[in-house]
Amino acid sequence: MGKTGGRGDFEWVYNEQPHTSRRTEILAKYPEIKSLMGPDPRLKWVVSAMVLTQLLACYLVHDLSWKWIFFWAYAFGGCINHSLTLAIHDISHNVAFGNKLAKWNRWFAMWANLPIGLPYSASFKKYHIDHHRYLGGDKLDVDIPTDIEGWFFCTPARKVLWLFLQPFFYAFRPLIVNPKPVGQLEILNAAVQLAVDLIIYNLWGLKPIVYLIAGSVLCLGLHPISGHFIAEHYMFLKGHETYSYYGPLNWITFNVGYHMEHHDFPSIPGSKLPQVKQIAAEYYDFLPQHTSWIRVLWDFVFDDSIGPYARIKREYKLKKQG
Repeated sequence: MGKTGGRGDFEWVYNEQPHTSRRTEILAKYPEIKSLMGPDPRLKWVVSAMVLTQLLACYLVHDLSWKWIFFWAYAFGGCINHSLTLAIHDISHNVAFGNKLAKWNRWFAMWANLPIGLPYSASFKKYHIDHHRYLGGDKLDVDIPTDIEGWFFCTPARKVLWLFLQPFFYAFRPLIVNPKPVGQLEILNAAVQLAVDLIIYNLWGLKPIVYLIAGSVLCLGLHPISGHFIAEHYMFLKGHETYSYYGPLNWITFNVGYHMEHHDFPSIPGSKLPQVKQIAAEYYDFLPQHTSWIRVLWDFVFDDSIGPYARIKREYKLKKQG
């Protein structure tokens, strides 16, 4: 049991993440990119339409048999819920209402959270800041798998299981790697989510709740859209820690595939990231990129050199408080 081939450790580097210097260089050459920063006025309407669609779906599925509950959860509802997690990702950068209305963004993220079935948005915001600030940071960036994950999930069958269990690792890994105190927003997020779940249960019974939560778990696990989790930062080419994908699945994922552009300019909404690539094309066109999230999942499972250990890690020296 354990390592049978491939990588035996993370790829440790001793340089800074590339996004900071590239951002500075691009802004010096193309200052007009600053005009893309700020809120996306369409985002709140798109997200609200998705939330309302799922609430309507709760009514429509409440009399279905269980096999159809799970079918529609995977084929339809889970796709919307996965997309809503990526809307929450965008909202965590205050692109729904802008930095001056930061609290509005937090409350709106809770609205986007409702169809997911479990509280998520407040905790995500807290840890996602670290992912950008300390990309690849040992014990800081909880997007990186633990040593136990890298050691155990090393064969094709185990990697498939790891992909299926990905939502659980994303939920519980932060509590082990970098635990933080529970904040008021997280308590509010949980209370609002529980209240809405109870309302749905009282109106239409258990099946809509299962439809929502099963869709979230299944489509954040082994699903074509979930290829973005692997595509974004797993080291498919030595020395490269962030990759973009420019294919059609960006249409339903708030352009999360434009991931190099996003890390270079996190305050630019996903809807405007294609303009970043267009303006500064020479900085992105020749960097490694993915053409298919399904191919990413296939290669992750069957390529012995790629697995949970295929991540770049670095040490950050933090200033002590006090």
